[in-house]
Amino acid sequence: VIIMAPALLILLGATVILRADSLSDKKSLLLPPTNFTIKVTGLSQVLLRWESNPDQEPVNIELGYHVRINVPQEEDYETRNTESKRVTVLHKGFSASVQTVPWNGQPLPPSHWVSAELKAPPGSPGTSVVNLTCTTNTTVNNHTPLWPYQVSLHCSWLAGEDAPEDTQYFLYYRYGSWTEECQEYRRDTLNRNTACWFPKTFISSRGSEALAVHANGSSKHAPIKPFDQLFALHAIGSDDQKPSTEWFLIVLMAAICFILLIFSFICKTGHLWTRLFPPVPAPKSSIQDFFVIVSSEKTVSTETEIEVISYVEDPGFETLEDSVF
Repeated sequence: VIIMAPALLILLGATVILRADSLSDKKSLLLPPTNFTIKVTGLSQVLLRWESNPDQEPVNIELGYHVRINVPQEEDYETRNTESKRVTVLHKGFSASVQTVPWNGQPLPPSHWVSAELKAPPGSPGTSVVNLTCTTNTTVNNHTPLWPYQVSLHCSWLAGEDAPEDTQYFLYYRYGSWTEECQEYRRDTLNRNTACWFPKTFISSRGSEALAVHANGSSKHAPIKPFDQLFALHAIGSDDQKPSTEWFLIVLMAAICFILLIFSFICKTGHLWTRLFPPVPAPKSSIQDFFVIVSSEKTVSTETEIEVISYVEDPGFETLEDSVF
């Protein structure tokens, strides 16, 4: 008994320490968010929303959330808010996960993940539109000063390979809070809509938001699968036309430059330029005149000496020649 007493005390002490550690870990453990939902709020737009766990015990650190988009493409980001709006294509469905994390970088493990998803919309494979392309065209709107530029939108596509012959497609676009359905279609030989024209849109000519385009369809023989696509405005063929006032100013400036060039040429040819604008005489400088006089005197003196020397040498040369002959 005496020998076992120390062993029992050691075992009891270890149990107390392990329980204290487990309680400490439990207090510092982060709990996952609750009521995580995903809701469609527009074309190619979803709202992720969750709530902080009501059973979370107070901790001495700030908490945030780590969001992970799983479908249609992986994306990770962190936020302090309990909701997040995302713009993405939805014809493949949408899935995301969220967990509670320490916001200020404390070495505290994050909570478990909670997930939510939107299933892909129904439809038969191979029935959605293919090769969807869109272009914008910007023109001047002289009737509305507050909206000086008018943007039109043109989209075209092909019918899916497995789409029945009676398939009819319908196209919509969303830009910001505006959503419109196409009213002017062009059809193929089977009378199916394969192109759409929006003469006037609510698209900003200098906007930075993505343009969301959605195409769905109907048929008596099969459910038609919808299709979404996002476009960056700077990347779709925009044809900005110069306003008429700018063209007028450009032509006017060119005409003025041409007239001035012709006038200058005529004045130069007819010596009228000098008569109209005679040169202003420069003021005389006494110092400059002094140097000119001194320089001319030196020149004259040098020339005189050369002439004298030449005059002296010439008679001697002639006399020598006479004596030889």
